[in-house]
Amino acid sequence: MANQPQKRKISFSGIQASGDIHLGNYLGAIKNWVALQEQYSGVYSIVDMHAITVRQDPKSLRDNTLRAYALMIACGIDLNKSIFFIQSHVPAHAELAWALGCYTPFGELGRMTQFKDKSAKGEDNINAGLFTYPILMASDILLYDADVVPVGEDQKQHLELSRNIALRVNGIYGNVFKVPEAFIPKVGGRIMSLADPTKKMAKSDDNPKAAIALLDTKDVIMKKFKSAVTDSEAEIVYREGKDGINNLLTIYSIVTGKDIPAAEKEFSGMGYGVFKPAVGEAVADFLAPIQKRFDELYGDKAQLEQIYRENAQKAAEESGKTLRRVYDKIGFVPR
Repeated sequence: MANQPQKRKISFSGIQASGDIHLGNYLGAIKNWVALQEQYSGVYSIVDMHAITVRQDPKSLRDNTLRAYALMIACGIDLNKSIFFIQSHVPAHAELAWALGCYTPFGELGRMTQFKDKSAKGEDNINAGLFTYPILMASDILLYDADVVPVGEDQKQHLELSRNIALRVNGIYGNVFKVPEAFIPKVGGRIMSLADPTKKMAKSDDNPKAAIALLDTKDVIMKKFKSAVTDSEAEIVYREGKDGINNLLTIYSIVTGKDIPAAEKEFSGMGYGVFKPAVGEAVADFLAPIQKRFDELYGDKAQLEQIYRENAQKAAEESGKTLRRVYDKIGFVPR
């Protein structure tokens, strides 16, 4: 009997559609998702249900979701290798989240750093969804028997909660869930703000110069890099204490494929007035084919709708297998 081809392991990731997807999202996460498709079967999602823990304008949420969906495909999500769906189109996510919530101690959720940070700021919308959304995140991951989950340092705690929930349910009912591992990229994991290089580049930053949106025009990109915060040393080297230059060298290295020593050598003896526009040019050139592909996808709404409906069906089929397994173990009557 011929050897059966080995089943590829599964990678799961999701991204919110609130705000503009920026260069930090791409270099720190999406770029790795694209690369992982060569080794893993990808399951990727626009997690619009997570987005509503913060009040959203309905029209903006719909528009942002569709734009993010088209943009992710433009960035390299390969629909022949991966399932890519909109979270709210697959009811199993909310269904499993309820079940998992019944196996998650209140204290574990209370220790989640992001919830504590947001609560401490005294925000006027500290809702139950904000408290329990790590359970929905666990549902997202566990539904697809994910082997690995690419995460940034700020999401490691949520993945650990997912692992704890899986192990707890497995301890009660036997082999129900696959316990996922974290995948943390070594390079470009944290792209910092252009306005304050001690902080991570973020969608929520109030300073419009802090982040490079993937759909920014070349003129906007150049202006943002020219105004990027650096230091007074005028030396283009990567070393401790030079947060702004370190960040720009990291960005330049990733978008050009040159290592940082090569970039340092390229700009040796030059000033920041030369270096910062050069980084802007490199980023604009890097993003140009992504923007062109986005325009093609987003300009054909009928095709885009067909793609996300087909992928929602694929995701529903895969997640349904897990949900039925969980419901059987818990003791629910079969549908």
